[in-house]
Amino acid sequence: MTPDDNDTLLVLCPSLPMVASFGETREEALSHARDAIETALASMIADAEDIPPADRAGTLVRMPLLTTLKVELYRALRETGMTRAELARRLNWKRESVDRLFRLDHASRLEQIEAAMAAIGKTFDVEVLEAA
Repeated sequence: MTPDDNDTLLVLCPSLPMVASFGETREEALSHARDAIETALASMIADAEDIPPADRAGTLVRMPLLTTLKVELYRALRETGMTRAELARRLNWKRESVDRLFRLDHASRLEQIEAAMAAIGKTFDVEVLEAA
C-alpha cells in the first residue's frame, strides 16, 4: 500500500500482478483490494490457470477463510492432476456440486470442502494467529 498521486492509497498484490486497487482511506483501500484479489482468483480458477502461492511477507489483506480453503482445494486438485469429473466420481456427487466447490461466490459447507480434500488425499491444517 502506497500513497498515490491523487490523494488515494494504491494497493498492489505482488503475487497477482493483475491486481491493482485503491481507496481514499486505509480501510477502503484494503476492502477494495480484497475484492480485487477475490475477483482475480475466481477468474484464474474459471480459466483453469495456476494460482501462485501467496507471499505472506508484508501481507495486509486477509482473505475470507472460505476463499482461502477453496483456493487451496483448487491448488491441491491441480497438483494431483485429477479432473473435477474424477473428483465427482470419487465423492459420488453430481458434477455441479463439485463445480460449486470452486466458485468463490458460493457458500460451500466446510464438510464438503473437507470431503473433497480427503478424496484427493489431502487435508487442511489451520493455524490461529494474533489479530493485527
